[in-house]
Amino acid sequence: MLNIIWLSFFFLAFIAALWQWLSGNNPEVFSDLIASSFEMASLAVEIALGLIGVMALWLGLFRVAEHGGLIAVISRVMAPLFTRLMPEVPANHPALGSVTMNLAANFLGLDNAATPMGLKAMKDLQTLNPDPDTATNAQILFLVLNTSSVTLLPVTIFLYRAQQGSAEPAAVFLPILMATSASTLVGLLSVAWVQKLKLLDPVVLAWFGGFAVFLAALLSWIVGLPSDLLTARSAFIGNLLLFSIIVLFLISGVKRRLDCYSLFVEGAKEGFNVAITIIPFLLAMLVGIGVFRASGCLDILLSCIRSLVLWLGINADFVEALPTAFMKPLSGSGARAMMLETMNTYGVDSFPARVAATVQGSTETTFYVLAVYFGSVGIRKTRHAITCGLLADVAGISTAIVACYWFFG
Repeated sequence: MLNIIWLSFFFLAFIAALWQWLSGNNPEVFSDLIASSFEMASLAVEIALGLIGVMALWLGLFRVAEHGGLIAVISRVMAPLFTRLMPEVPANHPALGSVTMNLAANFLGLDNAATPMGLKAMKDLQTLNPDPDTATNAQILFLVLNTSSVTLLPVTIFLYRAQQGSAEPAAVFLPILMATSASTLVGLLSVAWVQKLKLLDPVVLAWFGGFAVFLAALLSWIVGLPSDLLTARSAFIGNLLLFSIIVLFLISGVKRRLDCYSLFVEGAKEGFNVAITIIPFLLAMLVGIGVFRASGCLDILLSCIRSLVLWLGINADFVEALPTAFMKPLSGSGARAMMLETMNTYGVDSFPARVAATVQGSTETTFYVLAVYFGSVGIRKTRHAITCGLLADVAGISTAIVACYWFFG
């Protein structure tokens, strides 16, 4: 399916560009396509090189935690849940610990920490893969949970809104939480349906019930705060937990009297190799996305949707925010640019800008995550990963629009 989607980017871009050139609407359209291809190729390398430092840092720390026994402890704690969600992964396998750390980082909005942790988890899961070219059930579930994972502290969205002069930067907090919760639920349910997972198991229900109680308690603590204090407290919690994790990793090594420095350097070398491995997969995906956007296909799609919405007699105020929604599964930087453009055009506290900000915080970038995570271990056959990931995206984006009408409409 990934091959079909990737080829569709180019064929649709060519058809749209040819129509624009023949109609005289944009005589330079093919120059734009080539320029976008080169730009995206350079961006792929820049992203991969930019990941080297942070990946080396976290994979070095992971090596210390592994030898210090901390990852094994985390695996044992999470084993009752993940042995039911990922029955093919042994109860004490180190993959369970790295999967847990990645999902926790996503939960806290720690993007820089989540990516290397996720790559480590995918590599650990790959050690159990009997067919290295094909994604396993566990890898698919992990990827879908990544692309749709709940982000409790969307600090980055608050900062963008504050920079654009919003009177209430954190006003989108609850809509984002609703949207990202919906995307995670749909992603999990879709994967569970395909893989025939038993979500009604008492252990699974107990874990999710505990999460719901924790979420409710945390929301009751922070939701009544003023927007400026909410943003500051969110940032403080995230940074405190992130540095606490680093210290905890090192303590696990010190407790066992390990040479933490040598272990860290050994793991950091692995981070460099993983970052370089990503480049071809990321390059392919970003170039396809770039030509699709430069050809004007996105603008054509928006125009059709606006006409359909108005014909149905539905309020079309959200349509101006759809560029962010369409770019979100394809490109994180592209979706961020679309969100900022919407804020700049309509005003940061306008309805379209709030919808765009909520959509931006609702899910991860499905095709980027797929290209990076699966590409890092050489997986080419994604099976149902894309379908389930896109279903989660649709759920998150739809809930974001409905929630914004509820809160701001």
